[in-house]
Amino acid sequence: MPKNPPFWSPGAYAARRPYLLARARIVQALRAWFAEHGFLEVETAALQVSPGNETHLHAFGTELVGPDGARQSLYLHTSPEFACKKLLAAGEARIVDFARVFRNRERSALHHPEFTMLEWYRANEPYETLMNDCSAVLTTTARAVGTKEFRFRGKTVDPHATPERLTVADAFERYAGIDLLGTVRNGSGDRSALATEAAKAGVVIAQDDTWGDMFSRILAERVDPYLGVDRATILYEYPLPLAALARTKPGSDKVAERFELYVCGVELANAFGELRDSTEQRARFEAAMTEKQRIHGERYPVDEDFMEALERMPEASGIALGFDRLVMLATGAQQIDQVIWAPIAEPQLNRKRNRS
Repeated sequence: MPKNPPFWSPGAYAARRPYLLARARIVQALRAWFAEHGFLEVETAALQVSPGNETHLHAFGTELVGPDGARQSLYLHTSPEFACKKLLAAGEARIVDFARVFRNRERSALHHPEFTMLEWYRANEPYETLMNDCSAVLTTTARAVGTKEFRFRGKTVDPHATPERLTVADAFERYAGIDLLGTVRNGSGDRSALATEAAKAGVVIAQDDTWGDMFSRILAERVDPYLGVDRATILYEYPLPLAALARTKPGSDKVAERFELYVCGVELANAFGELRDSTEQRARFEAAMTEKQRIHGERYPVDEDFMEALERMPEASGIALGFDRLVMLATGAQQIDQVIWAPIAEPQLNRKRNRS
């Protein structure tokens, strides 16, 4: 099959260079915005004891060999989150990191094994403040490249428009006719109840689908297509079974302080009002790793240093934004490789040829 030219070939690079120059302008503009708003830019190490403890994220493993020959398993981080929270525990109040992160088993128009995660944290500030930040980031990005609309696969968004704020429960009711929170009981998802709701909505589920599997299926099929169209959407108050590292919303036993930002149907950012209870966080990590072991046959260790720092961390909110996707939306690029300076070459089939 034909071999794609390497990214550095003059023709291929010339086609990508306008996107890359736009990327550079966006980086410069966002760095200026964060500095203006009192953020300190930090640089976190990619090598970590744990890459993160999410069920469906896959890490790159490696090994540290000391001068004495002692060996320690390490991972390339899937997010700088653990390190950033340790810095909050150390006393930093507003930090931002343009972090290179690594995720295995991911390669598509919107996924690359190594990419840039823009993460920022605010100590002693509510997570609703991050919603305002998202609006500012979209506007700043648009101004940096001189565009009045973001676009991807036929969908457009006005980056200067105030994002729509929509709860997950309202989105499921509006677009799928499903009473989602009626299937959340005592902080857990009731599989049977959601299966019944899915059947009423005509969503096909598998016999072995968990509550979380069904949630993801309904979200992808019935909700996602309507998010981030014409203007950005902030989908907030995720149900507690999907809280991840977010704290429970005060006064609720069903939802967490978590939101995701959608633009042109693309999930662009994930934000938390940060959980500080290490006992609860450990229980969530263990549950996620048990599920990972069941589905994927592997599990990652818990970073005990992070668990200790979590108890000392102040109240905080934090967000992770896919920077390469942001550049794609602002420039109209259709493939993530177009906006990465030196993308990893994809494996070529039939590269070995018989030699006579």
